[in-house]
Amino acid sequence: MSSINRGGVNIYYEFHESVAGKGATTIMLSHGYSATSAMWSGQISALCRAYNVISWDMRGHGNSDSPDAPDLYSELLTVGDMSAILDTCGVQEAIIAGLSLGGYMTLAFYASSPERCIALMLFDTGPGYKSEAARGAWNEMAKQRAEEFDSRGLDALGRGGEVSVSTHTSAQGLALAARGMLAQNNDRVIQSLPAIHVPTLVLVGELDKPFIIPGEYMARKIPHSTQVVLAGAGHAANIDQPQAFNAAVLSFLDTHTL
Repeated sequence: MSSINRGGVNIYYEFHESVAGKGATTIMLSHGYSATSAMWSGQISALCRAYNVISWDMRGHGNSDSPDAPDLYSELLTVGDMSAILDTCGVQEAIIAGLSLGGYMTLAFYASSPERCIALMLFDTGPGYKSEAARGAWNEMAKQRAEEFDSRGLDALGRGGEVSVSTHTSAQGLALAARGMLAQNNDRVIQSLPAIHVPTLVLVGELDKPFIIPGEYMARKIPHSTQVVLAGAGHAANIDQPQAFNAAVLSFLDTHTL
């Protein structure tokens, strides 16, 4: 197990080396809220044929620490964790990818450090909201999710999708992550979409109804985007249809010679 320490918080990551050897491009995979890096187990071997792969657990999740202080959970700190892991692995530039909350953090990472991004891959995610009312409704959902973990503990996880392959130790960490990382404070990310100038894959499962329209929106707004709607897949597209998911990702990477 590898980890970095950021201000006293240990952040877990795994570096999977490509069979292609030295010089391979690196892909960084970020998981969804209340999932862990384990959700990518069906992708690692397929991607490592040509790429190094970094998977990691966000603070409050899985093998990473769950600090008690609410101010240790934020979009800014999460993006900083991503940069620090890349630095530790000696990676200056990478293909940045993520699902759901991990996809949103991928966009936030680009907005902060575009020079470190070779390409983006956005899976079953959205870019946030311009409208304060819509953002408020999202934040109310995040608050309710946090309250479920407060009252029910880890029983609030549920059993489906990417959560089904994830193991957590702290319900409090997940509650604090909902309040500090899942909740959104501004429209910075959605406003940044037209400024994305790297190849971008926008993939959504056809059954993931809440994210179909956000996926279409991102595909329209991001200049160099490729949109894929994956048949027979829900929100955890990579788990629901792993072979088709891997094929779509590798096709995108091959097309852009990444």
